[in-house]
Amino acid sequence: MATGTNPHDIDELGAERLLGALRKHPESFLYLMWFMRETPVYGEWMREMVFGTNDYTLQAFRGSGKTTCLSAALALKMVLYPNRRIAFMRKTDTDVKEVMTQIQKMLVREETRAISQAVWGVPVRLVVATQSEITTNLTNDPRGAAQLTGMGINGSITGKHYDEIFTDDIVNRKDRKSRAEREQTKSVYMELQNIKNRGGRIMNTGTPWHIEDCFSIMPEPHKWDYRTIPEALTEEDADHLRERMTPSLWAANYELRHIPSDDVIFTNPKTGAPQSMVEDGEGHVDAAYYGEDYTAFTVMTKRDGKFYVYGRMWRKHVDDVTPLICSEFERLRLIRLFMETNADKGYAARTFKSMGVRVSQYTEKENKYIKIVTYLKKAWPDIVFVEGTDEAYINQITDYTEDAEHDDAPDSAASLLRQGRFREGRYNSPFD
Repeated sequence: MATGTNPHDIDELGAERLLGALRKHPESFLYLMWFMRETPVYGEWMREMVFGTNDYTLQAFRGSGKTTCLSAALALKMVLYPNRRIAFMRKTDTDVKEVMTQIQKMLVREETRAISQAVWGVPVRLVVATQSEITTNLTNDPRGAAQLTGMGINGSITGKHYDEIFTDDIVNRKDRKSRAEREQTKSVYMELQNIKNRGGRIMNTGTPWHIEDCFSIMPEPHKWDYRTIPEALTEEDADHLRERMTPSLWAANYELRHIPSDDVIFTNPKTGAPQSMVEDGEGHVDAAYYGEDYTAFTVMTKRDGKFYVYGRMWRKHVDDVTPLICSEFERLRLIRLFMETNADKGYAARTFKSMGVRVSQYTEKENKYIKIVTYLKKAWPDIVFVEGTDEAYINQITDYTEDAEHDDAPDSAASLLRQGRFREGRYNSPFD
C-alpha cells in the first residue's frame, strides 16, 4: 500500500493479504493518512508499537515524527485488536487532547473504514469520541470499558487496568528544571506497573531532558538521534537549532545524550581563607518566601585584588532566618545589607531595618542569567570563600547553568558584586 491508495484497492487485497502487508509495512497506514514524510525508520517504530509484546522504550529527537507514528499506530491497533484495553498517557490533559483528536480523525477516514471492512466485514465507526476516551463499534467487551483511554500524568489511575500502556513525552522541560517534577513523573510511571494486566506491556516514547529523569528507570532505550532521519531535520536546520540553545540542551534533545557538566560556568572554587577577611564588608540577602527556593546570604570584601566571600544558605522563608542574619551582620561588623524589592515590595527590607540593620534597597531590572555571567563570572578567578561558608552555598554556584533548578547563591553573589563597592569602576571606593 502507498500514499493515496484507493479504499477499493484495500477491499480487493482480502483480509489475509492485508494483514500480511500491514505486519510487514505498518508505516503504510501512516502514509494512507497522508503523512507525506516517508522514511524507513517509521516502519520499525510502528511495527513495535502495533505488534510488539514486550516493554519497550523509544527515544527520538524532537520533531522526529514519533508522536505522529504513535497516533497512527494506536488508530490501527484499535481496528486490528478491538478488544484490547489501551491507556495513553502524556504530560498534561491538553497534550492528550491533541493526540486523541488526531486518532479520531484517522479512524473516520475512508481508508481506515476500508481496512476494517476487509478484516471484520464492517466499517469502523466511532461510538465514543471524547478528549479522554475512544471506543468503536468493533469491540464486544462485556465490561463496556473504553478501547482507548487518554490521561495526563496527574490523572487518577487507581483501580484501573489495561492490556497495554503507552506513554509519550511524559518527560519534558519541567523535568529538566525541577527535581520535584522528575520525582513526581517517576512515581506515576512506577504506579503504571500496578495497572498493567498480566501479560501486558508498557511502551514509552519521548525525548530525554535530564540525566535523572524518568527515562533512567525505564527499559534501556532504543535511540534515534537527529542524524538518523535527515528527512526530518537537515544539517542546515540542525546548525540553526544548535546555535540557539546550550550545548547540554542540544545534546539531550537532538543527540539523546547527557553532558551534565558541559555548560557549567564556575569550576574549581578556592576556599580556606580565614573568616576575618570578610569583616567590615557588605552583605546581600536573596530572600525566599515559599516553595523550594533558598534564602541566600552573601558577605564580601575586596582585599589585595581578591574577593573574599562568606556565604550562608537556608531552605527557609526569609522571616525564619532574619534574626540569624541580623546576628551575622552585627558579628561581622558589616557596613550595609543590599536587598531587591521586586518580590515583596520591600517588606523584608523593612523588617531588617526595624532590627537595626542598615539596608540599601534596589529594584531588579536585569536578566538573572546575564547578571550572573557578567558579574560573577568576571570576578570568579579572584574569589576566595572563607571558612564557615556553607558547602551547599558553594555547590549551588558550581552547579549553576542557564537551566539550573536553583540559583539563589549565584544570584546573591552576582547582585552584591554589581550593587556594592565592588561594581565596575568603584573597586577602590569604600562608600557610595
